[in-house]
Amino acid sequence: MDLAAALEFATTHHRSVLSTIRRNGRPQLSNVTHGVADGTLRISITADRAKYHNLVREPWAALHVTDENFGRWAVVEGPVELTAIAADPHDEAVEALVAYYRDLSGEHPDWDDYRAAMVRDRRVLARIRPDHAYGQLG
Repeated sequence: MDLAAALEFATTHHRSVLSTIRRNGRPQLSNVTHGVADGTLRISITADRAKYHNLVREPWAALHVTDENFGRWAVVEGPVELTAIAADPHDEAVEALVAYYRDLSGEHPDWDDYRAAMVRDRRVLARIRPDHAYGQLG
C-alpha cells in the first residue's frame, strides 16, 4: 500500500488502535484517537500507562486505522518521538498538545482548564513518523 494513501485515510478516520512492543516482545494494544499533521501521526498519551513505558523503551509503533464498517483499513508503522511530560501549562509539551487538540476538535471552551489537565494527567504527545503501510482501502 502506498504510504501517502494510508496517511490520507488516517487524516479522515481518527479512531485507531495503537500497537507498541512490551518488554517480553509481545504487542500491547490500545484504542486511541489520532491526528495527522505534516505526514506525522500524533497521539496524546499519559506517562503512567504501559504504552508510554513501551515507547520509551522501544520507540516504534504501528497504528491500525479503520472505517466505521471495518471494510477499509490501513496500518501505518514507524519510529516514535515523544515530547517531554507536560509539567507546566505553558511548556513546549502542552503547546504541542494544544496544537493536537485544535487540529482534531477546534477551539477548546476553556484553554486554561485544558492546559491544567494536561499537566495534571502528565500528558505526552507521541509522534509516529511513518515509514511503512499496508492495508485494504479498495
